[in-house]
Parts: sequence; structure tokens; C-alpha cells
Amino acid sequence: MTTSAPLDTRIERILIPADEIQRRVKELAEQISHDYADSDLHLICILKGAYFFCTDLARYIQSPPLSLDFLAIWSYGSRTQTSGEVRVTKDLDHSLKGRNVLVVEDIIDTGLAMKYVLELLKARGPNSLKLVTLLDKPARRLVQLPLDYVGFTIPNVFVAGYGLDCDQFMRNLPYICVLKPEALPR
Repeated sequence: MTTSAPLDTRIERILIPADEIQRRVKELAEQISHDYADSDLHLICILKGAYFFCTDLARYIQSPPLSLDFLAIWSYGSRTQTSGEVRVTKDLDHSLKGRNVLVVEDIIDTGLAMKYVLELLKARGPNSLKLVTLLDKPARRLVQLPLDYVGFTIPNVFVAGYGLDCDQFMRNLPYICVLKPEALPR
């Protein structure tokens, strides 16, 4: 993968090049494989943003047999700030009762949406419940969360790419980029 300059004029700079993302996702997968070596693992991908991350992570996880499900939540709409309201727009297809669950998220910023998700999932009776996030943006944190696995800690900037969007676009970029302020949705 290339780390060359972006073609999109809305991009200010590349924050995390594609090769660094893949290296870190492999490292996370190795740690998760080690930690779950003696048990099954059920991944829950938070749609839509975590889709690319979850796909790569699942491919790199070697040890435990794993299953996968999807949960879609809404908290941003077309804005750059969370609305504070969280609603499930696509629920899980399978029970969590007695399973070892790893929630796969793209970014943790305020923590409000993920706090809601973790409480929702914990009530469904998993054996264990942990969280892996590709990006952690602690400068915006409003609630504390147990971040069991973190890919990268980033500054308080608006990012897109590798699943993260800007008004539903730019998810397909292989890198994480910072957008110019004038490019952000209002």
C-alpha cells in the first residue's frame, strides 16, 4: 500500500498511513489470538465505521475459533459531533449468552455511544465482554470506558478513511486522514 499524498482536496494530511494501519491491526490480532487461545471468540462489529477494521482483524486472528455478528448504531447523523442520542438501527442476529464477546469499534471519542452499547450487550449475558478500538481520541472523552485493545491514540481532529466517514463518504480510503476544517459537514 502506498503512503503517497492524497488526491482528495478535502484532505489536510494523512494521519496514519495504510501500511501502519495493517501492521498495527496484525499486532492487535496476535494479542487477541494469544488472549483467547483457549476459548471461542465472538466478534461484534459496530457498523458502519468498524467494518474494514473488523474484516482485517478477523482475517489476522489465528488461534480461537471465531464467529461474527453486526450491530449498527446511530449517534452522529451527518454531523461531526455526537448528538448524544444513541439508537440501534440493526440488532444482533445471535444470542450472546455464555459467549466470549469482543466488540470491534472504529473510534472512541466521547465514549457515550460505546457506553450505551456495552451496557446493552452486558445485559444479554455474555461470559466475557471486551472492547477493541482502532482509534482512541481521549481529548473528547466524557465517560470512562474499559479500552482492552487500542490501535492508535489520536489528537482531537476529525478523521476519515479506513471505514470512518465524512458524511458517508471516504470510508474506502486505505489510510486515516485529517480533513480540512472547511470540508467538514456543518
